[in-house]
Amino acid sequence: MKKVKAKNEEPKKRRPALTPEARENQLVALAVDLAERQLIEGTASSQVITHYLKIGSTEQKKRMEHLEAENALLRVKAENLERASKIEDLYKEAIDVFKIYRGERRPPDDEDY
Repeated sequence: MKKVKAKNEEPKKRRPALTPEARENQLVALAVDLAERQLIEGTASSQVITHYLKIGSTEQKKRMEHLEAENALLRVKAENLERASKIEDLYKEAIDVFKIYRGERRPPDDEDY
């Protein structure tokens, strides 16, 4: 278990964040540390206690698994749409080549057939 700091003890200095995302991560880490300290000392508000109870619940874990599965499905759908678009382009090229072979179109000047 972590050692609880005395109230008069200064927090350790951290290096300034280089990006807004890193700064946000620092602030989240500080908030979690504070919540942990409050839970250990028994001074946490009901909102803090409820928050950590919710994120630790089975229902929340199932929701997160469901969201992850939905994200994976959306990624696969996006990949399939991209593949379908590439296949469509290949078909168009093939049809253009067949038209040239049938004499319906003349080949571009820069290509040799």
